[in-house]
Amino acid sequence: MKILVDADACPVVRIVEQTAERYKIPVVLLCDTNHVLQSSYSEIKVIGAGADAVDFALVVVTQDYGVAAMILGKGAHGIHQSGKWYTNENIDQMLMERHLAKKARMGKGKHHLKGPAKRTEDDDERFQESLCKLIEVVLHSSQN
Repeated sequence: MKILVDADACPVVRIVEQTAERYKIPVVLLCDTNHVLQSSYSEIKVIGAGADAVDFALVVVTQDYGVAAMILGKGAHGIHQSGKWYTNENIDQMLMERHLAKKARMGKGKHHLKGPAKRTEDDDERFQESLCKLIEVVLHSSQN
């Protein structure tokens, strides 16, 4: 098993690395040339410039529902930085919500949607717990 992270502006990279190190799972951080990273644990791959350049090499950790849909189509497992798992059962609903939110943002008027709330320590704990569960599920399924 290997964990790949769409690391451009990902707030949980440190948590992923700590958790992966505990399970002795290699991590690859994918970033574009505008977000060069450093890590003492992970392999870093710079994918190229552009807003979505990394998305086409992504496998596991992402906040982008479109990327999640692509990885599910390849039979991979996906997890959002909130800890929510992407599944074939929930991805269509998530994509529809993304579409509706984009449509609302593009509409003129007073119903402008605010961005996400500031990340908390509880958010980080929920993500780490969910990531551990996902790792356990994947490890268990690969042993059977």
